[in-house]
Amino acid sequence: MSLTSGEEHPSVLARWGSAAFELTANLFYAFGFFWNVLLETFHFRSRSKVGTQVLVMQILFTGVNALFIITLIAVSLGTVIIFYGNQIPTAVSTNLVYTILITVITRELGPLLTAFIVMARSGVAIATELSSMVVTHEIEAYLAIGINPISYLVVPRFLGVTLSMIALNLYFNLSGLAASYLVAQFIHPIPASEYFSQLMAQLTPNAVSLSVVKSLIFGIVISLVSSLNGFRAQQSTTEIPVIVIRAVGQGFGLLIVVNILLTLAFAG
Repeated sequence: MSLTSGEEHPSVLARWGSAAFELTANLFYAFGFFWNVLLETFHFRSRSKVGTQVLVMQILFTGVNALFIITLIAVSLGTVIIFYGNQIPTAVSTNLVYTILITVITRELGPLLTAFIVMARSGVAIATELSSMVVTHEIEAYLAIGINPISYLVVPRFLGVTLSMIALNLYFNLSGLAASYLVAQFIHPIPASEYFSQLMAQLTPNAVSLSVVKSLIFGIVISLVSSLNGFRAQQSTTEIPVIVIRAVGQGFGLLIVVNILLTLAFAG
């Protein structure tokens, strides 16, 4: 005699279908959120009196306050490249060190490491702050007095993080390349004019364009992922750590995927 539990477990196909439906719904929601942020961004200047202070504070936190850690990592990266690059017998004569410097600092690790730092600092802060405001009903208060939360809370953070990301990436490049020259003077002294002329010869328009585009898109990704997850809080403060962890995971994952796609797009 067979026993049945009376409970019907969903089939694998049903679970896949449910997951696909949820993913599609989330993608449409994210696209709608992004579109709304873009529309409000175009009107930000006319409403600048409301969000200017938020924008300035975001740039201060994301950009200025991150200079120390950015400098430390950039200098360390430039030092490591010069130190190990000069271990290669023909590195100087074949310009291999200069190629490695531009490839690693300008094209690849410079923008990506900067984005990771911004995501770990500002992304976490944005997701935490917005989710806390949702839980404590501050968002409802803004709506009650006629203030658009997207315009007042998201757009300044969107602009602040994106602009700071571009500036920090430029600063990372300058710090890393300058540090590499200083370290090279202790290992293999070379005139500054010769060093930087060789470096500029490897700095192609393609490398500069890729670095700028990466920093721009990385800033957009960080601000949108953090804000979107922050607004998904509901009623309990216990949701906030989960939301922050999810935002960081999604942010890091998207940054890596976008980095790969942009590298392939600019290849050659």
